Amino acid sequence: MPNRTEIRLAGSGGQGVILGSIILAEAAILAGKNVAQTQSYGPEARGGLCKADVVMCDGPVGFFKVSKPNLLLTLTQTSLDRYAAGICNDGTVIIDDSLTPPETLKTSGLIRIPIIKTARETLGKAFTINIIALGAINKLLSLVSHEQMRTAVGMHIPKGTEEINFKALKAGEELLR
Repeated sequence: MPNRTEIRLAGSGGQGVILGSIILAEAAILAGKNVAQTQSYGPEARGGLCKADVVMCDGPVGFFKVSKPNLLLTLTQTSLDRYAAGICNDGTVIIDDSLTPPETLKTSGLIRIPIIKTARETLGKAFTINIIALGAINKLLSLVSHEQMRTAVGMHIPKGTEEINFKALKAGEELLR
């Protein structure tokens, strides 16, 4: 049976959740894993609820949908309330430290870190939220090497934003030290 990791990123449109999942999938491909990436968002695009899923396997992916994520990252209270119940029993939930976990959250693996605050106050750029989150996820799960993640980030960010995005990746890793 191939090793399968299911990851769900959730937040609101405009936070870079979908781009984050694409970068995560790209990094996994660079690491030689089989990957499927899907996304879902409401018609309100900016500001509406959105989620993006990544399935990584050493062997064939088979079923590409995430059913019980091993890891859930949420950046808004609405996304946390909506998706927290679906996490697998031994899964991990990473939330921004401004959020309140619902009482129904059934995992011992809750991690609260200042993702949004780090983007706004430490880096001075709110658009780095998704890259900070990727740094934290990769540090926690050791999915790919730092260089593979950095390469994937560089492949998908706007030209001229490399320096701040690479700083954001490092800042996310440091949130879990």
